[in-house]
Amino acid sequence: MSEIQPFLRLSGLEPLIVRPETNFINVGERTNVTGSKKFARLIKENKYEEALSVARQQVESGAQILDINMDDALLDGVQAMTTYLNLLQAEPDIARIPIMLDSSKFSIIEAGLKCVKGKCIVNSISMKEGEEKFIEQAIICRNYGASVIVMAFDEVGQADSMERKVEICERAYKILTEQVGYKPQDIIFDPNIFAIATGIEEHNNYGVDFIEATRIIKQKMPLTKVSGGVSNVSFSFRGNDVVREAMHSVFLLHAIKAGMDMGIVNAGQLQVYDEIEPKLRELCEDVILNKRPDATERLVTFADTVQAKGKEEKKDDLWRGTSVEERLRHALVNGITDFIDQDTEEARQKYPKPLDVIEGPLMDGMNVVGDLFGSGKMFLPQVVKSARVMKKSVAVLTPYIEAEKELRRQAHITAGTINEETAGAAKILMATVKGDVHDIGKNIVGVVLGCNGYDIIDLGVMVPADKILETAQREKVDIIGLSGLITPSLDEMVHVAKEMKRRGMSQPLLIGGATTSRMHTAVKIAPEYNEGVVYVLDASRSVTVAGNLLNKEQKEGYLHNIKDEYSKLRDDFANKRSAKAYITLEEAQNNPVDINWIDYQPPVPSFTGVKVFAEYDIAEIRQYIDWGPFFITWEMRGKFPDILTDAHAGTEATRLYNDANALLDKIIAEKWLTANGVIGFWETLRTAPDTIELKDEHGHVIKTLEFLRQQIKKAAGQPNFSLADFIMPGKKDYMGAFAVSIHGIEPHLQAFADNLDDYNKILLQAIADRLAEAFAEVLHLRVRKELWGYDKEEQMPISELVKEKYRGIRPAPGYPACPDHTEKIKLFDLLDATGNAGIILTESLAMYPGAAVCGWYFSHPHSSYFGINNILEDQLVDYTRRKGMDPEEMKKWLSPILDS
Repeated sequence: MSEIQPFLRLSGLEPLIVRPETNFINVGERTNVTGSKKFARLIKENKYEEALSVARQQVESGAQILDINMDDALLDGVQAMTTYLNLLQAEPDIARIPIMLDSSKFSIIEAGLKCVKGKCIVNSISMKEGEEKFIEQAIICRNYGASVIVMAFDEVGQADSMERKVEICERAYKILTEQVGYKPQDIIFDPNIFAIATGIEEHNNYGVDFIEATRIIKQKMPLTKVSGGVSNVSFSFRGNDVVREAMHSVFLLHAIKAGMDMGIVNAGQLQVYDEIEPKLRELCEDVILNKRPDATERLVTFADTVQAKGKEEKKDDLWRGTSVEERLRHALVNGITDFIDQDTEEARQKYPKPLDVIEGPLMDGMNVVGDLFGSGKMFLPQVVKSARVMKKSVAVLTPYIEAEKELRRQAHITAGTINEETAGAAKILMATVKGDVHDIGKNIVGVVLGCNGYDIIDLGVMVPADKILETAQREKVDIIGLSGLITPSLDEMVHVAKEMKRRGMSQPLLIGGATTSRMHTAVKIAPEYNEGVVYVLDASRSVTVAGNLLNKEQKEGYLHNIKDEYSKLRDDFANKRSAKAYITLEEAQNNPVDINWIDYQPPVPSFTGVKVFAEYDIAEIRQYIDWGPFFITWEMRGKFPDILTDAHAGTEATRLYNDANALLDKIIAEKWLTANGVIGFWETLRTAPDTIELKDEHGHVIKTLEFLRQQIKKAAGQPNFSLADFIMPGKKDYMGAFAVSIHGIEPHLQAFADNLDDYNKILLQAIADRLAEAFAEVLHLRVRKELWGYDKEEQMPISELVKEKYRGIRPAPGYPACPDHTEKIKLFDLLDATGNAGIILTESLAMYPGAAVCGWYFSHPHSSYFGINNILEDQLVDYTRRKGMDPEEMKKWLSPILDS
């Protein structure tokens, strides 16, 4: 049996495994009544639902653990913790990350332990009331399965010196592991971060004491973790954010190097260490590391001169006076292309060979970029801009490198010898699988990996398995990466894995894309290939994964751990599947959405048949863009427009937003893109629980739509949904359909690619996707108010449309409410979407161009979105019969939702 690695394993609805290569973990601190005035006010006013927005904002801003604290003299902490956690657990987007129960009162912690799902962290227990109380509380935490933070606090008081911190932590470790039964990896020490630069001499070494205590704790008890409240260190400078941000960054740099694993820190109060004003950085170093007796006085004097305006962006050309190596580094880190040609040429003349410039100063600069991105100090848009600088510099050098290669080739020919030159960088092949046209995510991963020195071979979209594998063998690549957005792509990835095994290949296989998941990779793909299959969540994880797979010393152990993890996931999947309660299709059909049809009068559309919207005004569509998913594409999570003023990500988010709008201005002014769409309405008759007939204006049946129904057993009063439930049974009703697309992107993408401009290439793709979704929103609004007219009085600001609070829905075939992609064929036939909107269906029923959206229109006030996760054999057989399809073909299309 495989050994489970001793990692700290936490979970909300999703697991968080803290591995040796895991970066510093940010603990969201704003759901704390002692640290957030807004959160405290909402809790005191019993506005718990509204207080959930604070938690949601923390998650969207990148918190990996959520710290919740209800310690307030005017609150019933037990009641507040219980109420808030129970509400929070019902919000999957929040509850997906682990919870940290934070209180100085153990009764509040215990109340939280009774509510929280998954494996949480208790913050904290200590020996301040003696060993007996400490052991009693630790046993309770252990029995609930929680990890614990142990404060360096005993009967004498809080530890302030390095020696006391280590002594108390060692004593607690011995008790927890030998008497309580805690595993070392479930113990997290907080050796106390205290304020420095207070003017009291005894406080001057507090920063050093924490850092050195952390180093010793990690040496003596290596499986434990170290945490702390980072903002404490700068408490003396409250009100001066510029100094506080700098102090936090400097402190974390040294603390993380010493072994600090996580911390409660406002991510907004962090600066990139290398970008701190040099004088301020030096003064912070002096204070935190206690380098000189007058360090506090010097920092206080400097702090008085710092104004908020010091954070404003301003043109600084001082870097132009530095060495060419420093200039190249600065250009790469800051994404500046203005001088890259002349600086590259200067470097080429300075170094013996042009390749030395790439392997020297350029890679040195990109290593800085990689380190900053890996530690969360740079954002994805900045990395892509850095890649643009790198590509432009390499383009200057390439003719000289090729000329040198040709000279060497001719010399070998003259001498009669063999040229055995080989490429130095590891090669990674990437492709969007056959039938799928979406590649933004793949492009971003390719850029990030390229920034870290890998040679990327990108085969593009809709790539057959044979081409992927033949290219991989011919080019002798080191890793193969597959991407896909639509569910049929999952089966294609399984096919590629089987083919790799059949061909006897040995390259590790990376899996990514919107429709993929760790669970699917573990259950469906990994068993088909034995040489390593790894799911990659996003671009920020790709570098670590590639590094582990290409390191000969680490690869075997890394893949062994992955295989163990995936084996456990398969077991969990099998156990959960057998534990789920299902009902028969007949029982599910007898439990539809409860709608009173007696007095219902179906709204009649203004026309039946189809209506085409050719070359729709993109300036109008632009107003309906939902910018939230745009930022998610760039791995910047946060609500729009709040993200623009976010203390941590706001500056870069605003820059990205401004760049996108400038490009939109150009797109509209120069007519780069065209928006084409088509909608249709038809009379309907529901002839069976899940079957809808569509009729033309003469009453002739032109299509029969088949829908799937939820089969999981529901609580009393909860329906088993089917989209057919929203159509009146046995009487005339209506429904509609739409398809929209954005055309003309290809020549502009090629122009950006030719100009080595990945940033604007990805920006254009992301904008086109947003325009397609916005076009769907525009037409749906017109359907509700005008074209179908079932809600003519709707008055809703554009900003509220994204919340989908309006009447009616527009579910898309292939997505959760109607997961069968083959119904899309009927929609395309009804609308003639290819002729009227220029959209082509691939063999996997993806839409081309990629910036396209289609779906059904339902108007009933009770219509709502839902998901169908699994169906049983009886529904598969019935559905296959109703559709008249080959059983094996039907199984292939429905495989993601078959309970087998």
